[in-house]
Amino acid sequence: MATRTKQRDGAAGEGARNGASMRLLPPIDECIAAAASELDEYQLSRGYLKMLARRAQDAIRASIAAGVSDLPASRAGMLARVTAAVRAAFAADGAALMPVVNATGVVLHTNLGRALLAEEAIIAIVQAARSPVNLEYDLESGGRGDRDALVERELCALTGAEAATVVNNNAAAVLLALSALAAGREVVVSRGELIEIGGSFRIPEVMAQSGARLREVGTTNRTHPHDFAAAIGPDTALLMKVHPSNYRVVGFTSEVTLAELAAIGAARGIEVIEDLGSGALIDLGAFDLPREPLVAESVAAGAGLVTFSGDKLLGGPQAGIIVGRRALVERLKSHPLKRALRCDKLTLAALSATLGIYLRSRTVAEALPTLRMLTRTLDELDDLAIQSRALIAPRLGPGFAIEVVPSTSEIGSGSLPTYQLPSRALAITHPTLSPDAIASWFRRARPPVIGRISGDVFQLDMRSVAESTVLAVNFPDREAV
Repeated sequence: MATRTKQRDGAAGEGARNGASMRLLPPIDECIAAAASELDEYQLSRGYLKMLARRAQDAIRASIAAGVSDLPASRAGMLARVTAAVRAAFAADGAALMPVVNATGVVLHTNLGRALLAEEAIIAIVQAARSPVNLEYDLESGGRGDRDALVERELCALTGAEAATVVNNNAAAVLLALSALAAGREVVVSRGELIEIGGSFRIPEVMAQSGARLREVGTTNRTHPHDFAAAIGPDTALLMKVHPSNYRVVGFTSEVTLAELAAIGAARGIEVIEDLGSGALIDLGAFDLPREPLVAESVAAGAGLVTFSGDKLLGGPQAGIIVGRRALVERLKSHPLKRALRCDKLTLAALSATLGIYLRSRTVAEALPTLRMLTRTLDELDDLAIQSRALIAPRLGPGFAIEVVPSTSEIGSGSLPTYQLPSRALAITHPTLSPDAIASWFRRARPPVIGRISGDVFQLDMRSVAESTVLAVNFPDREAV
């Protein structure tokens, strides 16, 4: 009983101390006024100062609740603490998106923005951002134009399609196609192609959102032409093929080719669409990479529509590209969702410039950063690893070991998921520091360096590193490791 009384008294005493500390915290208006005076030279808006002051107050309240003992014991001290926190937050404030060094070994890293753009695409974005442009203005007639026309001619030339349209990503492209062509009706898909892409975004869920009804045929590992033929009925709107870009089914397998599916559709008057996912415009086999289905091949095989991404193997900006027969593309363009999913001028500028490289350049692998990274030789990666080690080693304290080791990297974003690229990495170890602690230090560099932990060792894989970025890194003091 005495123990419980002491516990209650202790809790009551702590609550009283916390309450007293809370009462010392100045009101928000007083904090804003003090911060404005402290940072008067920058002429900051009241709204911005209020945001920073509230963050500082919230941090102090959290410290009080956690029982932190070094808090100021006076109102003036609390005000000074808030003001100092506001100044520190202002000094550290910057753009929400900041450049990082991708040393993960994943070339198309979804969390790091996927494809790096070619210089021509970057220039096109800057020009479009700085000036009014003919986004939907026909310079010949002086009337309203079609923003898809900015890239449609190039897409048709590269794929052999009759028409093309562009939305903000490939999931949106699939959603638009299903909504415009199959709402309220059935779409027949092989069970082995009901994929889930990043962020738990699944083909069945996209289909449900579009209003179309999924009709599964075959099994996970084997689907035959007769499975599709038997499923066609009065409610069938589309036959759909989905390229399993982020996984592979191997062993006792069978799939219906696009040409077979197109023949079934043509015989029954049913349209066929294909979701290619990554969507290659050129044969990657020419660069000693595994071959991916070409968009032009899908068009030639009889697909009415083909959807694919702009920011994966194509090496351009995030976009969902749809090519195919003109009558079907026009139905998509006239659907209400098209406006909600359309691309802005910056995306179209970058995509147009990227497509121009495919059409004009004889050295696409050199012009596109994605292909350049994927086709680097081991000698090139060795040189970059040695350069990077020479830069990093002097900034590490005693006890660190840093060595060049063989590694494997990957294309990423679901592209060629089973293919591993030979690479070189810097393995960085310390007898008392964990790989997580070392990784944290590299993330505090400017720009932050993002590596990976492999086999309980922190590594910087050179395959995904842009040469210019690693040589311009400012590392924090070694004491911060």
